[in-house]
Amino acid sequence: MPEDPRARQRTGTGVGLLLALVLGAVLITALPDGDGRDAGDCTPRTVGSWSADDRLTAEFARYGDDAGSGDDWTGGDGTHSVRLPDGRLLWLFSDTYLGQVYGPPNPFGESHAWRDTTAPLVRNSAVLMRDGRLETTLPAPLFPDPGPNQWRWPVAARVEPRSPGSDEQVVRVLLWVRTAGQYPWIYGVPTATEVATLSLPDLRVESITKVLDEQRVKDPSRRVLFGTTLVEDGDWTYVFGGDDGQAASRSASSAYVARVPEGALAEPGAWEYWDGSAWTTGARPRPVLGDGRRTGVGSAFSVVRQDGTYVLFTMAAGTKGLAAVTSYWACSPTGPWHGPEKDFTPPLPAGQVAAYNPQAHLELSGGGRLVLSYDVNWLETAAASAQLNRNVALYRPRFVTLRLTPAR
Repeated sequence: MPEDPRARQRTGTGVGLLLALVLGAVLITALPDGDGRDAGDCTPRTVGSWSADDRLTAEFARYGDDAGSGDDWTGGDGTHSVRLPDGRLLWLFSDTYLGQVYGPPNPFGESHAWRDTTAPLVRNSAVLMRDGRLETTLPAPLFPDPGPNQWRWPVAARVEPRSPGSDEQVVRVLLWVRTAGQYPWIYGVPTATEVATLSLPDLRVESITKVLDEQRVKDPSRRVLFGTTLVEDGDWTYVFGGDDGQAASRSASSAYVARVPEGALAEPGAWEYWDGSAWTTGARPRPVLGDGRRTGVGSAFSVVRQDGTYVLFTMAAGTKGLAAVTSYWACSPTGPWHGPEKDFTPPLPAGQVAAYNPQAHLELSGGGRLVLSYDVNWLETAAASAQLNRNVALYRPRFVTLRLTPAR
């Protein structure tokens, strides 16, 4: 669901993932030494060139418009992906529209495919792709609500050993738990980070484990949800997260990082958090990026590593953040982070819309190319649902392909 535009007007920040958070994603390969620091071949990096990836964007439009039954994906946000051992690609979404899509014209006489206003909206979904073609939607929601007035938004996922050293593989999916709240928490109060375990190859949800309960933190804007994205490096999986600072009239949210031994994502006691100087299991995590004003992240952000340099993608600060993606770079996941670097503005459909949740998809990248998705939503909260049904093409991921070059 979209971030409240009134909050945007007050804070001047970019739309966050899932619009209330959102999703902030981090693809990061951390370093093998104990504090996550390394000189290596690190050099400043920025976006050198980019172009719209019309093929991928069109595939999601094709699948969404071709829904033949009421339980197929027709649109969603919070776009994440993970490659399965058999070659399939699992796409995970947060708020998702199901239902039948009808061809144009819509009831207003416009040349848009549309859905009925009674179409189901679920809090999460998963779609399978094989050989570049979307094939099927898993029963939705895939992850049930944890309790009354609560829901789960899936974020990053990876395939890992069932336990450290095991030969059996499972899919771990990070989940953000949100609880219904009052303004400015109209898209939910951050509540907890969980990890779901899915069996392979049938993708059955075996268990859901809470790894970080944030309800003890009284100020919701200071609560941290982890799992925007994660990538293994050696024996560790590094996981980034963010707070909801921008929802509480701060101009930007802050980024945080944790690490977990390979195979132990679902073990709360195995998580270590960066406290500003060391990895610890007992102290509160400290930000690695964000001063709450000029620098910081949207609710959703993504990080990749190229030739020893970490590059973080997020929506730009200020009103540019409605459409422009910017980046930071660092030589370590714990920083220091430099930037922001120059912005780029990917294509947007017509209307009062905004881009958010820039996510890197390494499974589709290679040869110096990096595939990045971004989500689109209607800005005016009160009119969003009606507009997204009136034109189903709006609420779907779009893609760009970019190349990183040395920053000057």
